[in-house]
Amino acid sequence: MTMPSALATHEARHRLHELTVIDVRTPGEYAGGHLPGALNIPLDRIQRALADIRQAADRGEILIVCASGARSGNACRILAENGVTAATLDGGTSAWAADGHDLHRPQGTPRATWGMERQVRLTAGTLVLLGLLLGLLVHPAFQLLSAGIAAGLVFSALTNTCGMAAMLAKLPHNRVDAAGLDATLAALRGR
Repeated sequence: MTMPSALATHEARHRLHELTVIDVRTPGEYAGGHLPGALNIPLDRIQRALADIRQAADRGEILIVCASGARSGNACRILAENGVTAATLDGGTSAWAADGHDLHRPQGTPRATWGMERQVRLTAGTLVLLGLLLGLLVHPAFQLLSAGIAAGLVFSALTNTCGMAAMLAKLPHNRVDAAGLDATLAALRGR
């Protein structure tokens, strides 16, 4: 049976026991709450995990999850380019929680970091305000910083990509360490 490109939350909930769920958010976002049984393989590590994901897809269906669906869509495109079929969760973990389904939050996990969209909004807003303030107090050319951020946000919306999110994902609190990824891939192989 071929999976549709996106599953509604109610359908995914009923089929959760038969799906291999891969959460492509950052480790901090994942720790803040994820679908029960989901494995964390951040989007920027999908290529490294490709062989293990391909083997898991040979054994059963793969569901790729993120906060809203954008990153999981990108992950599915990467997988499809490499011959792996996977579906996304329509609306991501945000829709899952909004529909009243439980998110797993392991006890003893460190305080979760902000979601990537919130990190991007904070960074973009701070840079826009900084550019405007420096433009008023130091030199008007600093307003180009604000214009550059605005252009980046428009480009992000038009292409459904986000360069700022890609850069923020490289910060230490958003990265999975090699041992953590190796453990996740071992768990994926064991399913």
